[in-house]
Amino acid sequence: MQVSSYDSTAIVPGAGPTAPPNPIFVWGVSPAMQKLRRVITDTAGTDIPILLTGESGTGKEVLALQIHQMSDRRNDPFTKTRCRSLMPDLVSSRIKDSLQGGFSNGTFRGTIFLDEINELDSAGQRQLLDLLPDGNGIQNGSSGGARLISTSRRNLEEELRTGKFAEELYFRLNGVSVRIPALRDRKEDIPDLANFFLTKYTSLFERQRPALSGELLARLANYSWPGNVRQLENAMKKIVATGDPDLALADLVEISQDVAKAGGEAIPSLKATSRAASRNAERELISRALTRTHWNRKKAAMELQISYKALLYKLKQLGLEDAEGS
Repeated sequence: MQVSSYDSTAIVPGAGPTAPPNPIFVWGVSPAMQKLRRVITDTAGTDIPILLTGESGTGKEVLALQIHQMSDRRNDPFTKTRCRSLMPDLVSSRIKDSLQGGFSNGTFRGTIFLDEINELDSAGQRQLLDLLPDGNGIQNGSSGGARLISTSRRNLEEELRTGKFAEELYFRLNGVSVRIPALRDRKEDIPDLANFFLTKYTSLFERQRPALSGELLARLANYSWPGNVRQLENAMKKIVATGDPDLALADLVEISQDVAKAGGEAIPSLKATSRAASRNAERELISRALTRTHWNRKKAAMELQISYKALLYKLKQLGLEDAEGS
């Protein structure tokens, strides 16, 4: 099941009347994720709008697809709209256009996925609110409507307090609010995630599946994963592609490798400490600039006095890029 990579709207048709829901989201074993799983299991089959929040790379879009597959709408379209790419006056028409491919007996019963709803300005928020007359999905002039799933990397409650997000729209979208924890807060899930991605890319690349030693898994557990699950997936992809875990993860685990045990205390090398401090400082400066400019990368680049291309490179290097499958 693929989602198109262009910027407007992507429609993913159902898998067919006899296809079972395909597990594409790795829940893991951590208490936080098991609690999230129970909430999703209880609500996936309803029409309640779901708001998914979490840092970039935590798997919000993949979870939205999983919810769609767990619902009775799994054979209907999953339609994605990237709010960041929408002009303020195109919100209403773009969403209405996306409904056209999913009508059945005069009604659309699929799932509308609004990616990064926080990117809509006040005009776009008003247009979207006009499409939500009763708060139970996007209506289309007939009985029934589309199931609505939205995501945000930013704290919408804080956006409410500062007046950047409409209160009425927030409560329409927030039928059930689910926050996906950062990977650094659920490191016990790393083995399951790593194995899932290794299996995935072994099949895609038609390669022999590499084995991860206990030592390497320990190193992965010691890493902070600023890019979250997306960064871990890319790391496992690199392992399968190169066939050499140590080579593929040289940059990723170098801080962990430089940690030595002495007197029960972890003592990192000066080189590793300097490199980590530099990256953390860059990450903090870039994050602040992006927050101030509401993730307008061109404005952030000007504020940081670097080129736009340099900023995009830094976002990727630091695991902060807003990739297509966030």
